[in-house]
Amino acid sequence: MFYDIQNETSRNEYVKALTIIGNLSNLFSESNVPYLYYRVAEKVFCDAFNANDLSRGDIALDAAKDDFGIGLKTFLAKNNRTFQKIAEFNKDRDLYINESAEEIIRTVSNLRNERIKFAEKLSGVSRSLYHCITRDQNRFFIFEEAMDLIDIDSIRDIRKKRNSIFFSDDRHQYNFNLSKSTLLKKFDTQSHIYNFDVEIFEHPLKKLQECFSHISDATEDRNHIIDSIYLPLYGRNKLVPKKSGLNQWNALGRARDPDEVYISIPAKVHECSPDFFPSRDTPFYLLLPNGAKINAKVCQDSNKALMSNPNRVLGKWLLRDVLELAEGELLTYEKLQQIGVDSVKIDKIDHENYFINFVSLGSYEEYLSQCDNSDS
Repeated sequence: MFYDIQNETSRNEYVKALTIIGNLSNLFSESNVPYLYYRVAEKVFCDAFNANDLSRGDIALDAAKDDFGIGLKTFLAKNNRTFQKIAEFNKDRDLYINESAEEIIRTVSNLRNERIKFAEKLSGVSRSLYHCITRDQNRFFIFEEAMDLIDIDSIRDIRKKRNSIFFSDDRHQYNFNLSKSTLLKKFDTQSHIYNFDVEIFEHPLKKLQECFSHISDATEDRNHIIDSIYLPLYGRNKLVPKKSGLNQWNALGRARDPDEVYISIPAKVHECSPDFFPSRDTPFYLLLPNGAKINAKVCQDSNKALMSNPNRVLGKWLLRDVLELAEGELLTYEKLQQIGVDSVKIDKIDHENYFINFVSLGSYEEYLSQCDNSDS
């Protein structure tokens, strides 16, 4: 597992940060069970262990460190055997909605497996696990277990009960909620790694006022995101063009490198965020989810293409490392749908540094809708 092999300083920092968050629970709840918002848990984990934060993208992993991909979860301990959401397939309903219970489970299981494998390739790890913080009265528990693929061949005990389909494989029990299109897994958290007390302050706001009374200037957050845009990996009618974009290597004319690609920047994106990118051919850095940094620029007429320099670097990462396409194999929308992504999100840190990450199906359309609403 991950936690036990981290250095003592990092573990202590992690426990201390979680304790502080738990101390402030009365800001949000009157329960004697400490409150922990999942986004805060992700931030604390990545800061304490210097892990790569993957939560900007809609993938199966929230963080990566060394060779570990990590799904972060926090939930109530209860009886230490609870079903917890691990994936959502609302945008894939058309793939299974009219199928039998057995066919639905097989489709959802295959989708789940493909998305775990995709997330591992994207973040450059070879093994994944769940890191969970369970919560009970005045106490946090740390629990970890492998993020196993669903063993398709051993699926059994499929039974439909109202709006849920329960099933098992050789390792775990699952529940697919039909109305919410969510997959849940039963976590047995009795064998936790570590646990610690959390005092819940009666008047947390007073404690905060005491802490901040001596602070005059806030420190600058160098990872502050100035703005974000979304770019589609497809063209009109939900089709990936065969001779442009991510299939640019297949264009006619001159001889091309098999990894030559670009990501299209639609005119609507420039209208929505006209100053997002530097001017044409001005170099900047594009930070990848695996921690790598590549040189990039905006190219072509009307600044319609995001490319790397050299051009093949972006294609090597996208087509070979992440999507695992063979040279000469066309990218299709069906391939994107299978792994649950069809767009990328670009976060602007400053004029020289940008993050790129994959996002879920329909994200680009949602972004356009927000742009249209902001203009009206």
